[in-house]
Amino acid sequence: MFSILQRSNSNPNSLIRKGVSFISTYYLGKNPKNDLFPRLSSIRDPNTNVGQVLDQWVEEGKRVKEPEVQRIVRELRSRKLFSHALQIAELACKVLEWTKIKGLFPFSSGDCAVQLNLIGVVHGLNAAETYFDNLSDEEKDDKTYGALLSCYVREGLIDKSISHWEKMKDIGCVSSPLPYNNIMCLYAQSGQLEKVPDVLSEMKKDGIHPNNFSYKICMNSYGERSDTNSMEKMVKELESRPHISIDWTIYSSLANCYIKAGLKEKALIALRKLEKKLDKDALGYNHLISLYGHLGNKDEVLRLWGVHKAVCKKQLNRDYITILGTLVKLGELDEAETVLKGWELSCHTYDFRVPNVLLIGYCQYGLIEKAEAMLQKIIKTGKIPIPNSWALIALAYSDTGNMEKAIGCMKEALALNTQNSGWKPKPRLLSSLLNWLSEKGEVEEVEAFVSSLKMVIPVNREMYHALLKASIRVGMEVSEILESMKSDQIDEDEDTLKILSYKN
Repeated sequence: MFSILQRSNSNPNSLIRKGVSFISTYYLGKNPKNDLFPRLSSIRDPNTNVGQVLDQWVEEGKRVKEPEVQRIVRELRSRKLFSHALQIAELACKVLEWTKIKGLFPFSSGDCAVQLNLIGVVHGLNAAETYFDNLSDEEKDDKTYGALLSCYVREGLIDKSISHWEKMKDIGCVSSPLPYNNIMCLYAQSGQLEKVPDVLSEMKKDGIHPNNFSYKICMNSYGERSDTNSMEKMVKELESRPHISIDWTIYSSLANCYIKAGLKEKALIALRKLEKKLDKDALGYNHLISLYGHLGNKDEVLRLWGVHKAVCKKQLNRDYITILGTLVKLGELDEAETVLKGWELSCHTYDFRVPNVLLIGYCQYGLIEKAEAMLQKIIKTGKIPIPNSWALIALAYSDTGNMEKAIGCMKEALALNTQNSGWKPKPRLLSSLLNWLSEKGEVEEVEAFVSSLKMVIPVNREMYHALLKASIRVGMEVSEILESMKSDQIDEDEDTLKILSYKN
């Protein structure tokens, strides 16, 4: 019943352990005496019927309460577990399905709306529409109609979304800003930014009070069009309405628009207002630091980093990536080195995305040897880098024409790929390396390099062309290469024929 692993390419045993442990720990409670934690966390077989586990829990006289299920589903929907998001959504869907079948408590239209949305995510739009069509008249209200609208918007179906939205208004199923917000998001995502303010105006005309998100969408649409005048008017409108809570994101959008327009003084005023709204919001400090970085204000960047550390207590890797990226942008590499040392002393898990920011900075400023030396030093401490750490240095060497070093660094990256299956090297880098190898490298070296590449990306014409060039250059027979190329369903093109024409 809980087949959450069918759509995943990840190791199923690993995924089910992560998913079940995540749910058990955070959403079913943390006291092993009173919740499902021991039962669910003991599951190791991905084919286990989790529904039977829940059935047994109830048969033992233990309860699954409505607020508990609602909390589980709400949290599952709000947490995006990277590549596991689809499996988690399916699991949430199955929790609701099990609850509805068992009839443990009344299934409201709100529950139906949540399940409809999840069905759309997991099983697709047709399944969501079928679910909606099978609902009773009592269950078809503003919540379920709104959930179906969300499915249409998520798929980017403009005509269908507008038609459904108009029907909702005609039958009186619009009682909140949510449908209007969905339509504004749809227009924004489809590039029709000029239509977003019109929807906000229509919302007000229809007697629906916009919420914070409504204004944020509209603000962003003005920002994307660099319409500072309209942004200013909207902020003044918000500031004059005490029932609307203005958070830091409004002033962040305004400041960003001013910066793009070159209005530095106005941007500084907006940034000061932004800071007053932060309290202990770490993400807000990240935005503020980055915006001051765009203004080139090193002193404010360092001041705010100090405030961030004092106010927020704990800094995440995300926070260090922001401050390091800002300092690199400003050319303050010495300051960045100091921040990185602080991170290395405090971090519990070594995330190579953090030092990569400084590695990129070194490469951007022409300090490629320093970047490589830094990476080698980290490796000597026992840390295993991600392939991209070597690849970014390889790209820098390639851009400066030092192809031997570029090849060496790329080989290091490829050797690490077994531990980082999601990594893909930049096409521009690969083209440069393959072209150089085909002209300068030994045939065996080209073969080994292409063989390593096949572990990372699908074999392509460019790889075969490199093999053909290298082989023809030294007078080797290429019939086997052409046969292999044919078996991989890669047809000969004009470039292939040109390469073959060089053959004596």
